[in-house]
Amino acid sequence: MTVTRSARENAAPRRSGTTAPRPAGSRPGTFSSLRRRFHDGMDARPLLDYTVIRTVVVVLAGLGLVMVTSSSMAASFAASSSVWSTTLRQALMVSLGLVLFWVMLRISPERVRALANAVMIVAIALLILVLIPGIGTGRDEVGSQSWLVVGPLRLQPSEFARAAIAVWGAKLLANKDYREPSRLANGFVGFTMVAGLCLLLITAQGDLGMAVNFAIVVAFILLFAGISTGFIAFAAIAGFIGLIVVFFAGGYRSDRFHVYFDALFGHFDDTRGIAFQSHQGFLSLADGSLFGVGLGQSRAKWFYLPEARNDFIFAVIGEELGLWGGALVIGLFALLGYFGLRAARRAQNQFQTLMAASLAAGVVSQAFINIGYVVGLLPVTGIQLPMVSAGGTSAVITLASMGILASIARHEPDAVSAMQNYGRPAFDRMLGIGEPTTPGQTRAARREQDARNARSRREARFGTPVTARSGSALRRPAGAPQRDMQKDPQRYPHRGAPTRSAARAVRGTAVPQPRSWESTASTTRTTRRAG
Repeated sequence: MTVTRSARENAAPRRSGTTAPRPAGSRPGTFSSLRRRFHDGMDARPLLDYTVIRTVVVVLAGLGLVMVTSSSMAASFAASSSVWSTTLRQALMVSLGLVLFWVMLRISPERVRALANAVMIVAIALLILVLIPGIGTGRDEVGSQSWLVVGPLRLQPSEFARAAIAVWGAKLLANKDYREPSRLANGFVGFTMVAGLCLLLITAQGDLGMAVNFAIVVAFILLFAGISTGFIAFAAIAGFIGLIVVFFAGGYRSDRFHVYFDALFGHFDDTRGIAFQSHQGFLSLADGSLFGVGLGQSRAKWFYLPEARNDFIFAVIGEELGLWGGALVIGLFALLGYFGLRAARRAQNQFQTLMAASLAAGVVSQAFINIGYVVGLLPVTGIQLPMVSAGGTSAVITLASMGILASIARHEPDAVSAMQNYGRPAFDRMLGIGEPTTPGQTRAARREQDARNARSRREARFGTPVTARSGSALRRPAGAPQRDMQKDPQRYPHRGAPTRSAARAVRGTAVPQPRSWESTASTTRTTRRAG
C-alpha cells in the first residue's frame, strides 16, 4: 500500500514544542490572522481602553488650549488690549473641566445612575428657557438662539441635553426589551417621546448641526439597546427628507446648502458674502500644505477667517501644523471613538454599555461634523470642535462626560481584576483615585456598612447588651482591656476556660461537662448515673 506524504505526516507523532497544523484554507500572514493577533494583543492589556481614553482626552485638551492661544491673539488684543484674555478664560474653563474629569474618575458609574432623572429634568428646563425671548441669545449673531448668558458665562443647553439624554436613556433602557407587549412598561416609548421633544426644542433654536448630533446620540442608544436597525433606518430616511425640505425652503439654511455644494465642487459664487467663511477656511488649509507655516504664524486669524478660535479652528490647525497636524487631530478623535465603543462592549452591565456608547458617539460625531464642514464635505452648521475650540461651558460639559466614559473603561471587569491583583497605575496613584470595584462588591460593602450602622443605632438606644452573643464577647466582657484579663485571672475566671468539646477529648469520655448555670448536685447525679 502506498502511503502519501501527507498521510505519513499526520500519522507521525508530534514532538513536544511543535505547533498544531493550520486549518485548511488558512495561510500565515493573512488579514484574518493579523486581525486576530491584534485583538489578542489588546485583550492581553486589560487597562488599554482606560489608558487610551484618558490620554487622548488630556492631549486634546492641551492641544486645544495651545491652538486657542494661537488663533485668538489678534481678536483678544482688539477687544481688550491683551493677547491673553481669551487664553486665560479658556484655561480657567479647561481646568474646571479637568477637575470634573477627575471627580468622575473617582466615583463609580453606578452613582451617576441616581442623578439621571434630575439631570434630564434640568436639561429640558434649559432647552425651554433658551427659547424665551430676552433670555436666549445668538439669533442675531449666528442665526440660532442657542445660548444662555449668565454673567461672564455662556451656556449652550443643547450640549448639556446631549450628555443628559445619554445618562438618562442608559438608565431607562438598560435590560429592557422593545418587543415586550407593554410598550409603555419597557421604556422605549417614553424614551422616544422625551428624545423627540428635546430634538424638537433644539431644532426650534435654529441649531441644525446640534440637532443632527443629538439624533446620532439617540440612534446609538437605541442601537446598543437592541432595537431593530430598520427603525433607525426609517428615522434616518425621515431626517434626510427633512434636510431636502430645508434645502428647497429658502432662507439662511438653504443658502448654507448652496455654499456646501459650491465647496464640494470647488466653485464659490459669492466669496464676499455667504461663502466668505468657507472660502477663507479653504485658503487656510491650502496655505498649510504638508507641514504648515508654523505654530502661531497663521495669517487667517488676522480677521481674514471669522470664528477662527471657535467653529473654524481646524482650519487654523491645518494652516499652522499642516496636513500632519490635521491628521493627528482626526486620528485622536478616531481613537477616542474606537476605544470608547470598545469600552462599551466590555462594560460591567448594559447601563454602562449604553452610556459609554452614547457619550463616545456624541463627542466623536460632533468632531467629525465640524471637520467635515471645514473641509467642505458637509454644510456649515456652526457646532464647535469638542475640547479644542474656544468654548467655556462646552469644554466643561465635554470633559465631564469624557470623565464618565473613562470611569466606565476603568470599571471593566478585566480592568478591575488587574487593579485589585497588580495595583493601580501611576496615574491613579498620583491623583488619589481609589481602587475600582464591581457592583457586587459595592452592594456587599453597602450591606455590611448598613449592618454596622444598625448595630450602632441599637446600642446607642438600648446600650451594650450584658450577655453578648458573639464568641469574642462571650469570653471577654465589653470594655474589658485584654491586659487586665491576662493579669487578673481571678476577676475573669472564664479566660482560657476549656470548651466542652476540648474537655471530652482530654478525658476520653462522653460525660458532659458542667455548665455555668448548672448546680453541683445536678452534675453529681449525672455522674453517678453514668457510673
